[in-house]
Amino acid sequence: MSGLSTFAACPVSGRKNLSEEVDMEIAIKILQLITSLSLLIVLHELGHFLPARWFRTRVEKFYLFFDPYFSLIKKKIGETEYGIGWIPLGGYVKISGMIDESMDKEQMAGPPQPWEFRSKPAWQRLIIMLGGVTVNFILGFFIFGMMLFAWGREYLPAENVKYGIAVDSLGRSLGLEDGDRILKIGDLPFNEFSDRTVVKEILIHNAPSITVEREGREVSLAVPEGSAAQLASSSNKGKALFSVRIPFIADTVVVGSPAAEGGMLADDQIISVDGIPTPFYHNFKQVIADKADQDVQIGVLRGMDTVLLDIRTNAQAMIGVGPYYYDHFFQFETQEYSLFQALPAGVVKGWDFLASQIKAFGQMFRGKINASDSLGGFITIYDMFPAVWDWHDFWNMTAILSLILAFMNLLPIPALDGGHVIFLLWEVVTRRKVSDKVMEYATLAGFILVIGLVLYANGLDLFRLFNK
Repeated sequence: MSGLSTFAACPVSGRKNLSEEVDMEIAIKILQLITSLSLLIVLHELGHFLPARWFRTRVEKFYLFFDPYFSLIKKKIGETEYGIGWIPLGGYVKISGMIDESMDKEQMAGPPQPWEFRSKPAWQRLIIMLGGVTVNFILGFFIFGMMLFAWGREYLPAENVKYGIAVDSLGRSLGLEDGDRILKIGDLPFNEFSDRTVVKEILIHNAPSITVEREGREVSLAVPEGSAAQLASSSNKGKALFSVRIPFIADTVVVGSPAAEGGMLADDQIISVDGIPTPFYHNFKQVIADKADQDVQIGVLRGMDTVLLDIRTNAQAMIGVGPYYYDHFFQFETQEYSLFQALPAGVVKGWDFLASQIKAFGQMFRGKINASDSLGGFITIYDMFPAVWDWHDFWNMTAILSLILAFMNLLPIPALDGGHVIFLLWEVVTRRKVSDKVMEYATLAGFILVIGLVLYANGLDLFRLFNK
């Protein structure tokens, strides 16, 4: 909701102050990214560490981040070295007698020892390997549950949006128009206002149509061919299809701003710019965008009177007015949860997210979504965090990342937990252990593949960044 005020809210800051503000936003986003990933990595590795210790398996190292050649911090406690590495691409526990990315061939060349991973029964090794993803699944569900318990679930009933929608160019490509009231996406009733619902139904569930109320008539809009790929493209990721259409009524007029000097008052409703009608906020934004550093005549409705004000915009086409937000015009609803209601609801919410991810993979394999558009590295994750520290948003992102980490680690790729699980399941079913040599080569190949994917994903991020 806060994004409504960004266009016309304040006069321009000085360059130094603006630069400091941008630097602060970057620092906050980086801090959130590092804090969230560090928490997830430590808990994931703890999921391996604890069952390993329970089954009396020696853990030689427990590291946050990777530490080739040297580490930033390290301390040996008992038989385990704890530390922080200098490459922030993950973390690891080094378990004795296990073929992993460390490729410790010398240790594996000796006879199996009672404290080693390879000496333990297959079921114990399976529990150790599944410990990390289990922790991440439980953590994601738990965070979602506790968020519902702490904040509840606030939503805007679609029936309350009496002015209809303000459509962006992406929504217009789907056939939507300003003033439409969305009724259904495919067969799903549009009960809660969110453009993400439309995106999800088209991307994940192949919704063939959008039903809207337009000028008192019900109209069915066929979703154009290729819309899923368009919505999933990296250039459109996160872009709005539409927003709530609201009048532009001044909540605040900044002291000393062009609007204040021109005589605008709080609760004035802006209805025109240079004679061009602007009945809604998005109309004002569209018209004023081309009038930077110009004298304009703004018509306002003040009580029962229409008043014309002469105002000069600043270099960013701002006049220094903050509009009322959605909740001034529409009634929001909040669903409250007790602790015993919130925890299972968190599991449902987390499972729904996972199911959507799995279906998105299916869409990639069917060619509906371009895989490279859906891949992203650390810059993509960084961009998902808000520019201000908000605990609700931070925990929501952490829960999402926890579930993604669990899902990705379960992929049947050697060097990932899922690859080790596949080999262990083979052993359990056939009662024949995969040879150390096969494990060694498979892990090396898997490690190269994973590193390649990481480099490719982060390379895509850099390509997108430099081609904005």
